[in-house]
Amino acid sequence: MIALPTLRQFRHLAALAEHRHFGHAAKTCHVTQSTLSASLKELEEILGASLVDRTKRSVVFTPVGEETVRRARQILDETEDLARLAHSAAAPLSGTIRLGVIPTVAPYLLPRTLGRLRAKYPQLRLYLREDLTDRLLDRLRAGELDAALLALPYEIGTLESEILFDDPFRFCCRVDHPLANSPFVTSERLGDEELLLLEDGHCLRHHALAACELPDRGGRAAFEATSLATLVQMVDNGLGVTLLPRLALDAGILRGTELTAIPLADKAQARSIGLVWRARTGRREEFQLLARELRRLSARK
Repeated sequence: MIALPTLRQFRHLAALAEHRHFGHAAKTCHVTQSTLSASLKELEEILGASLVDRTKRSVVFTPVGEETVRRARQILDETEDLARLAHSAAAPLSGTIRLGVIPTVAPYLLPRTLGRLRAKYPQLRLYLREDLTDRLLDRLRAGELDAALLALPYEIGTLESEILFDDPFRFCCRVDHPLANSPFVTSERLGDEELLLLEDGHCLRHHALAACELPDRGGRAAFEATSLATLVQMVDNGLGVTLLPRLALDAGILRGTELTAIPLADKAQARSIGLVWRARTGRREEFQLLARELRRLSARK
């Protein structure tokens, strides 16, 4: 029978690829450096190929080594996915979920939902990572995340998603602005305003412009914000107006400011908040349950 690599050897290889240092990789794997080195040597003998060029100054993977790392990570991810699936079969939402969340959702949705989610599913362990959409999608596809809370529509390729709720935009300005007492604001009126948005890279910027059918005139404003909280402060200081999602407004982002929020004329001017996961995961039903629970909890005040 042909000798096969072990998961232990794959873990050692993946750790070395991540740290590019034998000592640091060994520490991560809780083994000695000599143990990790011997494990990788055995892996090379089993595969009959050199995976790592060992030098005094650096760790360089051969082309075969790079491909082996990619496949090893995939095998490890699928094995962990299988273990979590078996665990969750006995009790739903009782294992570990590595959840990515975009910055325009995390501080406004999670505080009002996670406490009640933990109360109902005390064995659930949620590890959260906040980042921009593109980086979260990269991590999700690479197996570093199990699912992600994103704003849709967005190009997600073969990933699966489930919509939690629609999140309409509101026009926000100072109370002394000429439009402050309007019952609603049209897209045509927005074209004449100094519209402040998040800097490029934040999907909310593109969703807001697309929802209101406005061109992206990036660079027109002297400053662009890196967070909704900063954006609110800029508008409060009279630098312009903005569009904010209702999710942030309901969380009290305007509290302590001289700003008001006004509906937009078209009710379709909204983004959608959805949960996204890999299409071939064995935990599809678990993620669908998580989506349903987050939808239910987000609807409660």
